[in-house]
Amino acid sequence: METYNEAEIRAHYRALTKKLIAEKKTITTMESLTSGQIASLITDTEGASAVLKGAFVTYSNEAKILQGVPAEIIEKYSVYSEETAAAMADACRRVYDADYGIGVTGTTGNVDPANAEASVPGKVFFAISTSKGTSAHTVCLDPQPSRIMYKLAVAEEIYKAFK
Repeated sequence: METYNEAEIRAHYRALTKKLIAEKKTITTMESLTSGQIASLITDTEGASAVLKGAFVTYSNEAKILQGVPAEIIEKYSVYSEETAAAMADACRRVYDADYGIGVTGTTGNVDPANAEASVPGKVFFAISTSKGTSAHTVCLDPQPSRIMYKLAVAEEIYKAFK
C-alpha cells in the first residue's frame, strides 16, 4: 500500500511551480475529484500568478460540458474515463491558451450516486495536455484516511506523471 506524505506533496508542487516560473510556462486545470486542490497547491508558491492562468472546478457533468467537454465523450466513455480526463485537460488548456492543461476525474472512497454505474472507489483518471498532445492515465488508489488525503494522493500521482 502506497502512503502519501502531505509535506512532500506540497514540496513537490513548490518545485514544480518554481520550474514553471523559471521556464515561463503556463498551466491551468479542470478538476472534478480534486475540486481545485491542484490549482491550490500551485498557488501556494509565491509568484504562481505568473504561471496559473486560471482553473475550473467542474464537479458535475453539466459543469464539464459548460466548460468545453463534449457531452458525447461523457455519454460514450462515462465521466470516469481517460477520454473524459483528456477532454477536460484539452478544454482548459484551450480556454486559457496555456502551455499545460490538467484534467482530473474519478471517485474517492465511495460510489458517486449521480454516476453509480461508472463509479469505482479509488479509481482516478487524469490527463496532461500540451500543444504536442495529451497523455491520459488511470490510477487505482488504496483507501485513504480522509477526502483531503485522496485529493493529495491524486495530486502526487499527477506530479509524478508531470515530471
